[in-house]
Amino acid sequence: MFTGIVEEVGEVASIEDLGDAVRLAVRADTVTADAEHGASIAVNGCCLTVVSNHGVVFTADVMKESLDKTSIGRLDVGSPVNLERAVRPDTRLGGHIVQGHVDAVGVVLERTPSEHWEVMRVGLPRRLSHYVAEKGSVTVDGVSLTVVDVDDTEDNGGPSFTVSLIPTTLQLTTLGSRGIGDLVNLEVDVIAKYVERLLQGKESH
Repeated sequence: MFTGIVEEVGEVASIEDLGDAVRLAVRADTVTADAEHGASIAVNGCCLTVVSNHGVVFTADVMKESLDKTSIGRLDVGSPVNLERAVRPDTRLGGHIVQGHVDAVGVVLERTPSEHWEVMRVGLPRRLSHYVAEKGSVTVDGVSLTVVDVDDTEDNGGPSFTVSLIPTTLQLTTLGSRGIGDLVNLEVDVIAKYVERLLQGKESH
């Protein structure tokens, strides 16, 4: 489990083709400090298992499912990535409950700068739009964010939501450099999915 509070931005060091998977090597200073074999690290919001750790570079195998369903498969050597180690029971939950299970890939539609923050609009698949609520939580490329508003209409090309990016987020995560048309990993609030499932079960009885 993660919190969506990015610890550092790492860099893809190498990508090894394994046929139906790839071995991703990521260079980082902080998350490699205690990254043992089998540990979990979220890379752009996608939970990956550490295969090896060589000082400041850890490797992780990314299966075809993850390559197909997330933006991890579009990374290149040198790409910056948001990194977060799995949360410990004795740490503060600074963001919200994040599983590292990407629900879909969204697309950056708009960026509106202001004096102290920036508003970013992200398009998402219609099947996920009902999980995203105003002032609720959403994870974008592994970053826990609060939803400003939701647009379910087709006027702007389909469902979308906006988030406000504070200076810290702009400076310390990859969201500061995401441009129009860039793809981002999305994970909706897992609590909303459980509530929906429970209500469906109640209706069937």
